[in-house]
Amino acid sequence: MGLLDSLASQVLGSLSGQASQGTPATTDLIGLVMQVLNHPQVGGLSGLVKAFEDKGLGQVIGSWVGTGANLPISANQIAAVLGEEPLRDLARQAGTSPDQQASLLSEVLPGLIDQLSPKGALPGPGSDLPALLGNLAAGWLKR
Repeated sequence: MGLLDSLASQVLGSLSGQASQGTPATTDLIGLVMQVLNHPQVGGLSGLVKAFEDKGLGQVIGSWVGTGANLPISANQIAAVLGEEPLRDLARQAGTSPDQQASLLSEVLPGLIDQLSPKGALPGPGSDLPALLGNLAAGWLKR
């Protein structure tokens, strides 16, 4: 199963209230991404991009936004970008460990950011990210 198929399975499982295989039952993937983006220390998509750039990983997130292949990211790099407090908050809400949250994000964030920026540009300010993520999941349902 490819990364996007795996990601689609996780998104669809979260939308239907079912846990996906390999994902903690309390983790709602879309909710997780929204929590990451809405965390005060992250500051939305633009804040996430800035955090990657500040940690020397601008090329990595740039590959996700761009139209070429997505560069991989490790759980340790995710932890360095997000910082301890946001990961701890996410883990507490999901009933997992910060390491598990970082690992999950390292697997799904590249594909989600890539799919949210299909023409090589991030959604603009004021975009309805939950709706965009929902539309993304609906598109996979039609496959």
